[in-house]
Amino acid sequence: MSQMFDNPSPDELRAFTEEMPEARISGFGNVNVQTTVLSRSAGSTYVVDRESSGKTMSRADYDKIAAAQEAYIGQHDMIVIDGYIGNDPALRSAARLVMEKRYANIAGMQQKLYFERSDGAEPEVQVIYTPGLKAEGYPDDRVIAVDLDSYTTRVLNSDYFGESKKGGLRMWNDIVYGKGGLALHAGLKVIPTAAGDKVFMIIGLSGTGKTTTTFTTQNGSRPIQDDFVGLMPGGKAFGTENGCFAKTFGLDPDFEPSIHGAVVKPTTYLENVYQDDDGTVDFFNEHYTKNGRAVFEMQDLLAFEDARNVGPVDYLLILNRNENIIPAVAKLNLEQAAAFFMLGETTGTAAGGAAEEGKFLRVPGTNPFFPLPHGLQGNRLLELLATHPIETYLLNTGRVGGKDGDDRSKKLRIPDTSACVKGIAEQTIVFDEDPDFGYQVAATVPDLDDTEKLQPRRLYEAQGRGEEYRGIVERLKSERVTHLQQFTQLSEDIIKAVG
Repeated sequence: MSQMFDNPSPDELRAFTEEMPEARISGFGNVNVQTTVLSRSAGSTYVVDRESSGKTMSRADYDKIAAAQEAYIGQHDMIVIDGYIGNDPALRSAARLVMEKRYANIAGMQQKLYFERSDGAEPEVQVIYTPGLKAEGYPDDRVIAVDLDSYTTRVLNSDYFGESKKGGLRMWNDIVYGKGGLALHAGLKVIPTAAGDKVFMIIGLSGTGKTTTTFTTQNGSRPIQDDFVGLMPGGKAFGTENGCFAKTFGLDPDFEPSIHGAVVKPTTYLENVYQDDDGTVDFFNEHYTKNGRAVFEMQDLLAFEDARNVGPVDYLLILNRNENIIPAVAKLNLEQAAAFFMLGETTGTAAGGAAEEGKFLRVPGTNPFFPLPHGLQGNRLLELLATHPIETYLLNTGRVGGKDGDDRSKKLRIPDTSACVKGIAEQTIVFDEDPDFGYQVAATVPDLDDTEKLQPRRLYEAQGRGEEYRGIVERLKSERVTHLQQFTQLSEDIIKAVG
């Protein structure tokens, strides 16, 4: 007879997790689980019976998946975790995870990210998750079926926590859009300045520096959110999670002391983080994967801020982990902001799996979790920017002049990006207009004394590669227009901004 464990305590979830064969206790005293699936399964994700930005499935196919999963649940112990996505009554959703007890770490991690909810009411969104059940006939015998009519996501045959976390947030995207806003794959932080607190929203594909940029400190800045926020008319931003699902590969306490300090707490959950037989953790070892992760609560950080306590967004940063001619920082007008948002250009990382790592990508809004047609994102962002002035900047978190290993290239380091963010907050960057792309590039940035990182054209010309630079410019202009034209809902003004 199967048993349902209704909202067990954190201690009970930790005990359940320690019973898992895949779980080990690290030298930090926290639990570290090695999963079979190492990243999100985009190729196995389907939206049910709706026009979508990704794959779709019929209602009949979904009903078969639901029936198989319900039969499986009837024979296995399950855990129910209730909470809220968001903590502001103006924009929050009652959420539920129904999780196979055999994989209790996922329930423990999700409990840390939900805001507390104890009203006993039925959820608005729910994720029903059975890692032990195969979905034969689907890619890798795995399926994530997203039913936006009932706001239920069913996950079969993945033991990766990201499917639980993103399952709820993907449905929340639809809810926020329906209320006139836009859910953004973004971090949020507040930076104190002489002119008052400045609120920054940082969008970027997983692994491109979104969390790092959010948590790197400028002027005693305080992070608010590291992964998803809701933006509403008037520039008001809403948080979603009471914790973080942070990448750990390359985690350095010198550069990221707040994240490191949270990750090493015994209450944190680790996933696919390398450790020796004696429990010693090595954040720079990629034996398992570069997509090692940690889940911790916001209160475990050195400092944080509640989204309810800050004013409207002042600055939007669009991260682009590039390898050629994108400058360290560029200032965009409104149409350019919507265009580069829709382009979502970056170099993929292990967070997106082997199919994305190291490849040049264009992911609209850097949000692979938006379940509706992508063109709606760009139009909505432009509408929202018109309701409240938000200065928008493009930041390169990769390299200029070539790939890693090319001795002609230069790496944009965490302190370089931090200098740009601080310069934006304090309005100390001097800008020039770029003759090729029409956006503004920096002539000077305090604490970033390298003009070739600020204006990559200078690097190429100094190396006798001017012709190569001009070729990249023309190729990018042509490719960008062609790429944006495929989004039939997208405003022509947005497309023209990159032509």
